[in-house]
Amino acid sequence: MQMPEPKAQVLARKAEIVARLRGVLPRDAVIDDPAETRVYECDALSAYRCPPLCAVLPASTEEVAAALKICYEMGVPVVPRGAGTSLAGGSMPTADAVILGVARMNDVIEVDYANRYIRVQSGRTNLSVTGAVETDGFFYAPDPSSQLACAIAGNVAMNSGGAHCLKYGVTTNNLLGVTLVTMEGEILHLGGAHLDAGRLDLLGVICGSEGQLGVVTEATLRILPKPEGARPVLMGFDSNEVAGACVSAIIKAGVLPVAIEFMDRPCIRATEAFAKAGYPDCEALLIVEVEGSDAEITEQLGLILEIARGFNPVELREAADEDQAKRIWLGRKSAFGAMGQINDYMCLDGTIPVSQLPFVLRRIAEMSKEFGLDVGNVFHAGDGNMHPLILYNANEPGQLELCERFGAEILKLCVEVGGCLTGEHGVGIEKRDLMHVQFAADDLDALLDDLLVLVNAALDVRVRTGLGKLLMNLHLVARFPLPRNEVHDAL
Repeated sequence: MQMPEPKAQVLARKAEIVARLRGVLPRDAVIDDPAETRVYECDALSAYRCPPLCAVLPASTEEVAAALKICYEMGVPVVPRGAGTSLAGGSMPTADAVILGVARMNDVIEVDYANRYIRVQSGRTNLSVTGAVETDGFFYAPDPSSQLACAIAGNVAMNSGGAHCLKYGVTTNNLLGVTLVTMEGEILHLGGAHLDAGRLDLLGVICGSEGQLGVVTEATLRILPKPEGARPVLMGFDSNEVAGACVSAIIKAGVLPVAIEFMDRPCIRATEAFAKAGYPDCEALLIVEVEGSDAEITEQLGLILEIARGFNPVELREAADEDQAKRIWLGRKSAFGAMGQINDYMCLDGTIPVSQLPFVLRRIAEMSKEFGLDVGNVFHAGDGNMHPLILYNANEPGQLELCERFGAEILKLCVEVGGCLTGEHGVGIEKRDLMHVQFAADDLDALLDDLLVLVNAALDVRVRTGLGKLLMNLHLVARFPLPRNEVHDAL
Protein backbone atom coordinates (compact mmCIF):
# COMPACT_ATOMS: atom_id res chain seq x y z
CA MET A 1 0.00 0.00 0.00
CA GLN A 2 1.57 3.25 -1.17
CA MET A 3 0.57 6.24 0.94
CA PRO A 4 1.08 9.90 -0.07
CA GLU A 5 4.45 11.38 0.81
CA PRO A 6 4.23 13.79 3.77
CA LYS A 7 4.79 17.47 3.00
CA ALA A 8 8.20 18.58 4.24
CA GLN A 9 7.01 22.16 4.80
CA VAL A 10 4.28 20.90 7.15
CA LEU A 11 6.64 18.65 9.10
CA ALA A 12 9.07 21.56 9.52
CA ARG A 13 6.35 23.70 11.11
CA LYS A 14 5.22 21.13 13.68
CA ALA A 15 6.11 23.28 16.70
CA GLU A 16 4.22 26.26 15.27
CA ILE A 17 1.19 24.13 14.37
CA VAL A 18 1.03 22.59 17.83
CA ALA A 19 1.43 25.98 19.51
CA ARG A 20 -1.45 27.48 17.51
CA LEU A 21 -3.70 24.50 18.26
CA ARG A 22 -2.91 24.82 21.98
CA GLY A 23 -3.92 28.45 21.71
CA VAL A 24 -7.56 27.47 20.97
CA LEU A 25 -7.81 24.10 22.75
CA PRO A 26 -7.16 22.92 26.32
CA ARG A 27 -3.54 21.87 26.72
CA ASP A 28 -4.41 18.22 27.33
CA ALA A 29 -6.49 18.21 24.12
CA VAL A 30 -3.38 18.47 21.92
CA ILE A 31 -1.12 15.41 21.82
CA ASP A 32 2.25 15.80 20.11
CA ASP A 33 4.60 13.48 22.04
CA PRO A 34 5.77 10.86 19.48
CA ALA A 35 5.28 8.07 22.01
CA GLU A 36 1.68 9.12 22.60
CA THR A 37 0.78 9.75 18.96
CA ARG A 38 1.49 6.08 18.22
CA VAL A 39 -1.94 5.36 19.70
CA TYR A 40 -3.34 6.97 16.56
CA GLU A 41 -1.02 5.36 13.99
CA CYS A 42 -3.69 2.99 12.69
CA ASP A 43 -7.26 1.85 13.12
CA ALA A 44 -8.63 -1.69 13.02
CA LEU A 45 -6.86 -2.22 9.69
CA SER A 46 -3.64 -2.57 11.65
CA ALA A 47 -1.51 -3.89 8.79
CA TYR A 48 -0.69 -0.28 7.87
CA ARG A 49 0.71 2.17 10.42
CA CYS A 50 1.94 5.75 10.49
CA PRO A 51 2.00 8.06 13.53
CA PRO A 52 0.39 11.46 12.82
CA LEU A 53 1.99 14.86 13.26
CA CYS A 54 -0.20 15.30 16.32
CA ALA A 55 -3.70 14.50 17.58
CA VAL A 56 -6.38 16.87 18.88
CA LEU A 57 -9.33 15.91 21.06
CA PRO A 58 -11.89 18.73 21.04
CA ALA A 59 -14.91 18.60 23.34
CA SER A 60 -17.36 20.78 21.39
CA THR A 61 -18.38 21.84 17.90
CA GLU A 62 -16.78 25.22 18.50
CA GLU A 63 -13.45 23.65 19.43
CA VAL A 64 -13.58 21.48 16.29
CA ALA A 65 -14.22 24.60 14.21
CA ALA A 66 -11.31 26.44 15.81
CA ALA A 67 -8.89 23.55 15.21
CA LEU A 68 -9.98 23.05 11.60
CA LYS A 69 -9.67 26.75 10.82
CA ILE A 70 -6.04 26.73 11.97
CA CYS A 71 -5.23 23.59 9.98
CA TYR A 72 -6.87 25.07 6.89
CA GLU A 73 -4.91 28.31 7.19
CA MET A 74 -1.63 26.43 7.63
CA GLY A 75 -2.26 23.82 4.91
CA VAL A 76 -2.25 20.87 7.31
CA PRO A 77 -4.12 17.67 6.33
CA VAL A 78 -6.74 16.55 8.87
CA VAL A 79 -7.96 12.98 9.38
CA PRO A 80 -11.18 12.74 11.43
CA ARG A 81 -11.34 9.77 13.80
CA GLY A 82 -14.26 8.25 15.64
CA ALA A 83 -13.28 5.29 17.81
CA GLY A 84 -10.66 3.85 15.46
CA THR A 85 -12.67 0.71 14.66
CA SER A 86 -12.55 1.19 10.87
CA LEU A 87 -11.66 -2.03 9.06
CA ALA A 88 -10.84 -0.22 5.82
CA GLY A 89 -8.22 2.23 7.05
CA GLY A 90 -10.72 5.07 7.19
CA SER A 91 -8.79 6.96 9.88
CA MET A 92 -5.28 6.11 8.73
CA PRO A 93 -3.06 9.22 9.04
CA THR A 94 0.02 10.36 7.19
CA ALA A 95 3.08 11.76 8.99
CA ASP A 96 2.06 15.36 8.19
CA ALA A 97 -1.58 14.96 9.27
CA VAL A 98 -3.47 16.02 12.36
CA ILE A 99 -5.78 13.36 13.78
CA LEU A 100 -9.00 14.98 14.98
CA GLY A 101 -10.68 12.61 17.43
CA VAL A 102 -14.21 13.07 18.75
CA ALA A 103 -13.96 10.73 21.75
CA ARG A 104 -14.58 13.56 24.25
CA MET A 105 -17.79 14.56 22.47
CA ASN A 106 -20.15 11.92 23.85
CA ASP A 107 -23.13 13.72 25.38
CA VAL A 108 -26.82 13.17 24.75
CA ILE A 109 -28.12 16.61 23.77
CA GLU A 110 -31.84 15.97 23.34
CA VAL A 111 -34.34 13.10 23.37
CA ASP A 112 -37.83 13.44 21.92
CA TYR A 113 -39.92 10.28 22.24
CA ALA A 114 -43.05 11.83 20.74
CA ASN A 115 -41.18 12.54 17.50
CA ARG A 116 -38.89 9.52 17.87
CA TYR A 117 -35.47 11.07 17.66
CA ILE A 118 -32.34 11.55 19.73
CA ARG A 119 -29.63 14.15 19.20
CA VAL A 120 -26.14 13.21 20.35
CA GLN A 121 -22.58 14.36 20.02
CA SER A 122 -20.83 12.25 17.43
CA GLY A 123 -18.27 10.69 19.76
CA ARG A 124 -20.98 8.73 21.55
CA THR A 125 -20.75 4.99 20.99
CA ASN A 126 -23.36 3.22 18.91
CA LEU A 127 -24.59 0.93 21.70
CA SER A 128 -24.84 3.75 24.23
CA VAL A 129 -27.38 5.50 21.99
CA THR A 130 -29.74 2.60 22.61
CA GLY A 131 -28.60 2.62 26.24
CA ALA A 132 -29.89 6.17 26.60
CA VAL A 133 -33.43 5.29 25.50
CA GLU A 134 -33.99 1.57 26.13
CA THR A 135 -35.46 1.99 29.62
CA ASP A 136 -38.25 3.97 27.95
CA GLY A 137 -38.90 1.23 25.41
CA PHE A 138 -36.91 2.54 22.43
CA PHE A 139 -33.75 1.55 20.54
CA TYR A 140 -31.40 2.72 17.77
CA ALA A 141 -31.49 0.21 14.92
CA PRO A 142 -28.04 0.15 13.17
CA ASP A 143 -25.88 -2.36 15.05
CA PRO A 144 -22.36 -2.90 13.66
CA SER A 145 -20.44 -5.80 15.21
CA SER A 146 -18.24 -3.19 16.89
CA GLN A 147 -21.26 -1.36 18.35
CA LEU A 148 -19.85 -1.56 21.88
CA ALA A 149 -16.90 0.61 20.80
CA CYS A 150 -17.63 2.33 17.47
CA ALA A 151 -18.67 5.99 17.48
CA ILE A 152 -21.61 7.60 15.72
CA ALA A 153 -19.12 9.82 13.86
CA GLY A 154 -17.60 6.76 12.21
CA ASN A 155 -21.04 5.24 11.60
CA VAL A 156 -22.05 8.35 9.66
CA ALA A 157 -18.73 8.55 7.83
CA MET A 158 -18.91 4.94 6.61
CA ASN A 159 -22.71 4.59 6.42
CA SER A 160 -22.43 1.61 8.76
CA GLY A 161 -24.99 -1.17 8.94
CA GLY A 162 -25.02 -4.29 11.04
CA ALA A 163 -26.81 -7.56 11.52
CA HIS A 164 -30.28 -5.99 11.68
CA CYS A 165 -29.93 -3.69 8.67
CA LEU A 166 -31.87 -6.20 6.56
CA LYS A 167 -35.09 -4.86 8.07
CA TYR A 168 -34.13 -1.46 9.47
CA GLY A 169 -31.62 -0.22 6.94
CA VAL A 170 -28.15 1.23 7.41
CA THR A 171 -27.11 4.54 8.98
CA THR A 172 -28.43 6.72 6.15
CA ASN A 173 -31.93 5.27 6.70
CA ASN A 174 -31.80 6.28 10.37
CA LEU A 175 -30.03 9.65 10.12
CA LEU A 176 -32.21 12.78 10.28
CA GLY A 177 -29.67 15.56 10.57
CA VAL A 178 -26.08 16.51 11.36
CA THR A 179 -24.01 19.41 12.57
CA LEU A 180 -20.96 19.54 10.34
CA VAL A 181 -17.78 21.60 10.46
CA THR A 182 -16.15 22.23 7.08
CA MET A 183 -12.40 22.25 6.57
CA GLU A 184 -12.50 26.05 6.67
CA GLY A 185 -14.00 25.91 10.17
CA GLU A 186 -17.53 26.87 9.19
CA ILE A 187 -20.36 25.24 11.15
CA LEU A 188 -23.26 23.91 9.03
CA HIS A 189 -26.58 22.35 10.07
CA LEU A 190 -28.05 19.86 7.59
CA GLY A 191 -31.44 18.19 8.00
CA GLY A 192 -32.95 18.06 11.46
CA ALA A 193 -35.64 16.49 13.59
CA HIS A 194 -38.04 16.06 10.70
CA LEU A 195 -38.45 13.91 7.62
CA ASP A 196 -37.80 16.44 4.87
CA ALA A 197 -35.17 19.17 4.97
CA GLY A 198 -35.53 22.44 3.11
CA ARG A 199 -33.41 23.25 0.06
CA LEU A 200 -31.08 20.54 -1.20
CA ASP A 201 -31.01 17.41 0.95
CA LEU A 202 -27.31 16.75 1.42
CA LEU A 203 -27.49 14.14 4.17
CA GLY A 204 -27.03 11.45 1.54
CA VAL A 205 -23.83 13.19 0.42
CA ILE A 206 -22.46 13.48 3.96
CA CYS A 207 -23.41 9.99 5.13
CA GLY A 208 -20.74 7.72 3.69
CA SER A 209 -18.35 10.53 2.69
CA GLU A 210 -15.71 9.20 5.12
CA GLY A 211 -14.98 12.58 6.68
CA GLN A 212 -13.74 14.10 3.43
CA LEU A 213 -16.33 16.90 3.34
CA GLY A 214 -16.16 17.89 6.97
CA VAL A 215 -16.33 16.65 10.55
CA VAL A 216 -19.71 15.58 11.92
CA THR A 217 -19.94 16.80 15.52
CA GLU A 218 -23.62 16.15 16.26
CA ALA A 219 -26.16 13.75 14.80
CA THR A 220 -29.94 13.58 15.01
CA LEU A 221 -30.91 9.91 14.86
CA ARG A 222 -34.17 8.09 14.41
CA ILE A 223 -35.16 5.89 17.39
CA LEU A 224 -37.80 3.18 17.24
CA PRO A 225 -40.08 1.47 19.76
CA LYS A 226 -38.75 -1.90 20.83
CA PRO A 227 -40.51 -4.77 19.06
CA GLU A 228 -42.97 -6.82 21.07
CA GLY A 229 -40.69 -9.82 20.82
CA ALA A 230 -37.87 -11.37 18.80
CA ARG A 231 -36.67 -14.93 18.29
CA PRO A 232 -33.63 -16.32 16.46
CA VAL A 233 -33.22 -19.75 14.94
CA LEU A 234 -29.89 -21.45 14.22
CA MET A 235 -29.52 -23.61 11.10
CA GLY A 236 -26.56 -25.88 10.41
CA PHE A 237 -25.68 -27.13 6.89
CA ASP A 238 -23.11 -29.48 5.43
CA SER A 239 -21.85 -27.01 2.80
CA ASN A 240 -21.43 -23.26 2.28
CA GLU A 241 -23.20 -23.43 -1.06
CA VAL A 242 -26.27 -25.09 0.42
CA ALA A 243 -26.45 -22.47 3.17
CA GLY A 244 -26.16 -19.73 0.53
CA ALA A 245 -28.94 -21.32 -1.50
CA CYS A 246 -31.13 -21.44 1.62
CA VAL A 247 -30.60 -17.69 2.15
CA SER A 248 -31.59 -17.00 -1.45
CA ALA A 249 -34.74 -19.13 -1.06
CA ILE A 250 -35.81 -17.29 2.12
CA ILE A 251 -35.43 -13.91 0.42
CA LYS A 252 -37.27 -15.12 -2.71
CA ALA A 253 -40.17 -16.30 -0.53
CA GLY A 254 -40.86 -12.69 0.44
CA VAL A 255 -40.13 -13.14 4.14
CA LEU A 256 -38.36 -10.20 5.79
CA PRO A 257 -36.41 -11.40 8.82
CA VAL A 258 -34.69 -8.87 11.03
CA ALA A 259 -31.37 -10.55 10.27
CA ILE A 260 -29.81 -13.45 8.36
CA GLU A 261 -26.20 -14.04 9.43
CA PHE A 262 -23.75 -16.56 7.94
CA MET A 263 -20.71 -18.31 9.44
CA ASP A 264 -18.54 -21.06 7.92
CA ARG A 265 -16.59 -23.85 9.63
CA PRO A 266 -13.36 -21.92 10.37
CA CYS A 267 -15.39 -19.17 12.06
CA ILE A 268 -17.66 -21.66 13.83
CA ARG A 269 -14.71 -23.52 15.35
CA ALA A 270 -12.87 -20.32 16.30
CA THR A 271 -15.91 -18.76 17.97
CA GLU A 272 -16.78 -21.98 19.75
CA ALA A 273 -13.29 -22.17 21.25
CA PHE A 274 -13.48 -18.47 22.15
CA ALA A 275 -17.06 -17.94 23.31
CA LYS A 276 -18.42 -21.49 23.82
CA ALA A 277 -21.82 -20.60 22.40
CA GLY A 278 -22.76 -24.24 21.78
CA TYR A 279 -22.66 -24.14 17.98
CA PRO A 280 -22.77 -27.41 15.99
CA ASP A 281 -19.57 -28.50 14.22
CA CYS A 282 -20.79 -28.16 10.65
CA GLU A 283 -19.65 -26.59 7.41
CA ALA A 284 -21.92 -23.55 7.62
CA LEU A 285 -24.59 -22.10 9.83
CA LEU A 286 -27.20 -19.39 9.53
CA ILE A 287 -28.71 -17.28 12.29
CA VAL A 288 -32.14 -16.05 11.23
CA GLU A 289 -34.09 -13.74 13.52
CA VAL A 290 -37.68 -12.51 13.23
CA GLU A 291 -39.65 -10.18 15.46
CA GLY A 292 -43.17 -9.03 16.23
CA SER A 293 -46.03 -10.48 18.24
CA ASP A 294 -46.02 -14.16 19.22
CA ALA A 295 -48.40 -14.89 16.35
CA GLU A 296 -46.24 -13.01 13.84
CA ILE A 297 -43.08 -14.74 15.04
CA THR A 298 -44.70 -18.16 14.87
CA GLU A 299 -45.98 -17.56 11.35
CA GLN A 300 -42.68 -16.20 10.01
CA LEU A 301 -40.53 -18.87 11.63
CA GLY A 302 -42.90 -21.57 10.41
CA LEU A 303 -42.32 -20.53 6.80
CA ILE A 304 -38.57 -20.06 7.29
CA LEU A 305 -38.14 -23.45 8.94
CA GLU A 306 -40.18 -25.10 6.18
CA ILE A 307 -37.83 -23.57 3.58
CA ALA A 308 -34.75 -24.61 5.56
CA ARG A 309 -35.87 -28.25 5.86
CA GLY A 310 -35.89 -28.41 2.07
CA PHE A 311 -32.08 -28.03 2.17
CA ASN A 312 -31.50 -30.96 4.57
CA PRO A 313 -29.99 -29.05 7.51
CA VAL A 314 -27.82 -30.96 9.95
CA GLU A 315 -29.38 -28.98 12.80
CA LEU A 316 -32.30 -26.61 13.39
CA ARG A 317 -32.38 -24.89 16.78
CA GLU A 318 -35.08 -22.40 17.73
CA ALA A 319 -34.45 -20.25 20.81
CA ALA A 320 -36.90 -21.21 23.56
CA ASP A 321 -36.12 -18.27 25.83
CA GLU A 322 -34.03 -15.11 26.18
CA ASP A 323 -30.97 -16.97 27.45
CA GLN A 324 -30.94 -19.32 24.46
CA ALA A 325 -31.41 -16.36 22.12
CA LYS A 326 -28.38 -14.61 23.62
CA ARG A 327 -26.28 -17.76 23.23
CA ILE A 328 -27.23 -18.08 19.57
CA TRP A 329 -26.03 -14.51 18.99
CA LEU A 330 -22.99 -14.82 21.28
CA GLY A 331 -20.80 -16.60 18.75
CA ARG A 332 -21.70 -14.25 15.89
CA LYS A 333 -20.96 -11.17 17.96
CA SER A 334 -17.63 -12.72 19.04
CA ALA A 335 -16.52 -13.87 15.58
CA PHE A 336 -14.02 -11.13 14.75
CA GLY A 337 -12.34 -11.30 18.14
CA ALA A 338 -12.26 -15.09 17.96
CA MET A 339 -10.54 -15.10 14.56
CA GLY A 340 -7.99 -12.61 15.85
CA GLN A 341 -7.05 -15.13 18.54
CA ILE A 342 -5.82 -17.67 16.00
CA ASN A 343 -4.10 -15.56 13.33
CA ASP A 344 -3.60 -12.20 11.72
CA TYR A 345 -6.43 -11.45 9.34
CA MET A 346 -7.69 -8.88 6.88
CA CYS A 347 -11.45 -8.35 6.87
CA LEU A 348 -12.98 -7.52 3.50
CA ASP A 349 -16.31 -5.87 2.79
CA GLY A 350 -18.01 -6.53 -0.51
CA THR A 351 -21.67 -6.77 -1.50
CA ILE A 352 -23.22 -9.18 -3.98
CA PRO A 353 -26.72 -10.13 -5.17
CA VAL A 354 -28.11 -12.71 -2.75
CA SER A 355 -28.74 -15.08 -5.66
CA GLN A 356 -24.97 -15.18 -6.28
CA LEU A 357 -24.05 -16.36 -2.76
CA PRO A 358 -23.55 -20.05 -3.68
CA PHE A 359 -21.30 -19.22 -6.64
CA VAL A 360 -19.23 -16.60 -4.81
CA LEU A 361 -18.69 -18.83 -1.78
CA ARG A 362 -17.50 -21.63 -4.06
CA ARG A 363 -15.10 -19.29 -5.90
CA ILE A 364 -13.67 -17.94 -2.62
CA ALA A 365 -12.95 -21.52 -1.53
CA GLU A 366 -11.22 -22.20 -4.85
CA MET A 367 -9.16 -19.00 -4.65
CA SER A 368 -8.19 -19.86 -1.07
CA LYS A 369 -6.45 -22.97 -2.40
CA GLU A 370 -4.88 -21.03 -5.27
CA PHE A 371 -3.35 -18.41 -2.95
CA GLY A 372 -2.56 -20.84 -0.14
CA LEU A 373 -4.31 -18.68 2.48
CA ASP A 374 -7.25 -19.78 4.63
CA VAL A 375 -10.47 -17.77 4.65
CA GLY A 376 -13.17 -17.51 7.27
CA ASN A 377 -16.56 -16.23 6.11
CA VAL A 378 -18.87 -14.37 8.48
CA PHE A 379 -21.31 -11.86 7.07
CA HIS A 380 -24.78 -10.36 6.69
CA ALA A 381 -26.18 -12.89 4.24
CA GLY A 382 -29.67 -11.37 3.98
CA ASP A 383 -28.47 -8.38 1.99
CA GLY A 384 -25.41 -10.04 0.44
CA ASN A 385 -22.93 -8.00 2.49
CA MET A 386 -19.91 -10.31 2.71
CA HIS A 387 -16.99 -10.12 5.17
CA PRO A 388 -14.37 -12.72 4.19
CA LEU A 389 -11.54 -12.87 6.75
CA ILE A 390 -8.27 -13.75 5.01
CA LEU A 391 -5.83 -15.34 7.47
CA TYR A 392 -2.11 -14.66 7.07
CA ASN A 393 1.11 -14.38 9.07
CA ALA A 394 2.16 -10.75 9.38
CA ASN A 395 5.64 -11.80 10.52
CA GLU A 396 6.36 -13.79 7.36
CA PRO A 397 7.79 -11.69 4.50
CA GLY A 398 5.47 -11.47 1.52
CA GLN A 399 2.38 -12.72 3.35
CA LEU A 400 0.75 -9.28 3.61
CA GLU A 401 1.26 -8.60 -0.09
CA LEU A 402 -0.16 -12.04 -0.92
CA CYS A 403 -3.15 -11.31 1.29
CA GLU A 404 -3.69 -7.98 -0.48
CA ARG A 405 -3.71 -9.65 -3.90
CA PHE A 406 -6.13 -12.32 -2.70
CA GLY A 407 -8.42 -9.68 -1.21
CA ALA A 408 -8.38 -7.66 -4.42
CA GLU A 409 -9.47 -10.73 -6.39
CA ILE A 410 -12.37 -11.35 -4.01
CA LEU A 411 -13.55 -7.76 -4.34
CA LYS A 412 -13.21 -7.91 -8.12
CA LEU A 413 -15.36 -11.06 -8.02
CA CYS A 414 -18.04 -9.16 -6.11
CA VAL A 415 -18.19 -6.54 -8.86
CA GLU A 416 -18.14 -9.18 -11.63
CA VAL A 417 -21.30 -10.86 -10.30
CA GLY A 418 -23.20 -7.58 -10.10
CA GLY A 419 -22.21 -6.35 -6.65
CA CYS A 420 -19.94 -3.58 -5.42
CA LEU A 421 -16.65 -3.06 -3.60
CA THR A 422 -18.09 -2.11 -0.24
CA GLY A 423 -21.21 -2.49 1.82
CA GLU A 424 -20.67 -0.83 5.19
CA HIS A 425 -16.94 -0.53 5.90
CA GLY A 426 -16.28 2.26 3.43
CA VAL A 427 -13.42 2.66 0.96
CA GLY A 428 -10.71 3.99 3.28
CA ILE A 429 -7.24 3.20 2.01
CA GLU A 430 -8.06 -0.49 1.55
CA LYS A 431 -10.09 -0.05 -1.65
CA ARG A 432 -8.63 3.24 -2.83
CA ASP A 433 -6.72 1.61 -5.68
CA LEU A 434 -9.64 -0.63 -6.70
CA MET A 435 -12.20 2.05 -7.53
CA HIS A 436 -11.49 1.65 -11.25
CA VAL A 437 -12.80 -1.92 -11.00
CA GLN A 438 -16.30 -0.71 -10.18
CA PHE A 439 -16.28 2.63 -11.97
CA ALA A 440 -15.16 3.09 -15.55
CA ALA A 441 -13.79 6.44 -16.68
CA ASP A 442 -17.18 7.31 -18.22
CA ASP A 443 -18.89 6.52 -14.90
CA LEU A 444 -16.60 8.87 -13.02
CA ASP A 445 -17.09 11.60 -15.60
CA ALA A 446 -20.87 11.26 -15.30
CA LEU A 447 -20.63 11.42 -11.50
CA LEU A 448 -18.59 14.58 -11.66
CA ASP A 449 -21.06 16.09 -14.11
CA ASP A 450 -23.93 15.38 -11.71
CA LEU A 451 -22.03 16.97 -8.85
CA LEU A 452 -21.33 20.04 -10.97
CA VAL A 453 -25.09 20.40 -11.44
CA LEU A 454 -25.42 20.54 -7.64
CA VAL A 455 -22.74 23.19 -7.42
CA ASN A 456 -24.42 25.28 -10.10
CA ALA A 457 -27.77 24.89 -8.32
CA ALA A 458 -26.20 26.24 -5.16
CA LEU A 459 -24.78 29.20 -7.06
CA ASP A 460 -27.98 29.95 -8.95
CA VAL A 461 -30.15 30.26 -5.86
CA ARG A 462 -27.52 32.18 -3.87
CA VAL A 463 -27.84 29.88 -0.88
CA ARG A 464 -26.28 31.60 2.16
CA THR A 465 -25.77 28.56 4.35
CA GLY A 466 -22.35 27.41 3.28
CA LEU A 467 -23.91 24.88 0.92
CA GLY A 468 -21.77 25.90 -2.02
CA LYS A 469 -18.61 25.77 0.06
CA LEU A 470 -19.50 22.26 1.14
CA LEU A 471 -20.08 21.13 -2.41
CA MET A 472 -16.84 22.65 -3.56
CA ASN A 473 -15.05 20.45 -1.07
CA LEU A 474 -15.79 17.61 -3.46
CA HIS A 475 -12.66 18.72 -5.33
CA LEU A 476 -14.55 19.60 -8.47
CA VAL A 477 -12.25 22.56 -8.88
CA ALA A 478 -9.61 20.21 -10.26
CA ARG A 479 -11.90 19.22 -13.11
CA PHE A 480 -13.94 22.38 -13.55
CA PRO A 481 -11.65 25.43 -12.97
CA LEU A 482 -13.79 27.74 -10.89
CA PRO A 483 -12.00 30.11 -8.52
CA ARG A 484 -12.94 29.28 -4.93
CA ASN A 485 -13.14 32.95 -3.95
CA GLU A 486 -15.78 33.53 -6.63
CA VAL A 487 -17.86 30.69 -5.24
CA HIS A 488 -17.55 32.00 -1.71
CA ASP A 489 -18.49 35.52 -2.78
CA ALA A 490 -21.52 34.30 -4.65
CA LEU A 491 -22.80 32.59 -1.55
